[in-house]
Amino acid sequence: MRRLIAGFLLAVLATGCSQKSPFEELAAGPCTSAEEQLVDKHISGQINALAAQDWKLAYSFASAEFQEKVSLNQFKYIIASQYSILIENRGFTFDQCTLTDTGVEQEVSVTSGGQVYSLTYALSVSESVLGVESAEINGAEAGLST
Repeated sequence: MRRLIAGFLLAVLATGCSQKSPFEELAAGPCTSAEEQLVDKHISGQINALAAQDWKLAYSFASAEFQEKVSLNQFKYIIASQYSILIENRGFTFDQCTLTDTGVEQEVSVTSGGQVYSLTYALSVSESVLGVESAEINGAEAGLST
């Protein structure tokens, strides 16, 4: 019985270890469904942390390279002064996700202050780990009143 259990555990471990990360090999083009889910989860985590003003958590979604260049206090200042729409958001949706040779670009629509803002997030991938590098506000249009 022990051999059977040990054999089963070994098979499960071998199978689990052999699964490739969706970001193991980047090739320019549209994101796969699995990649989109991971990107959406990562960005959602940061936006939700910003809305809760949990600065340490929001900062943790930034790439290691970003964190080496920008301190937590600088990050907080940048977000508060230039990206208040993320703090005050009333919802967001994900649009086009595209892989580049070095990372991911994700279009996000954020509703804030009665308008819908279009943002482009740039994420890096280092050892299959996502990290937010930047977010650019592309523009806004009047939102729907409900």
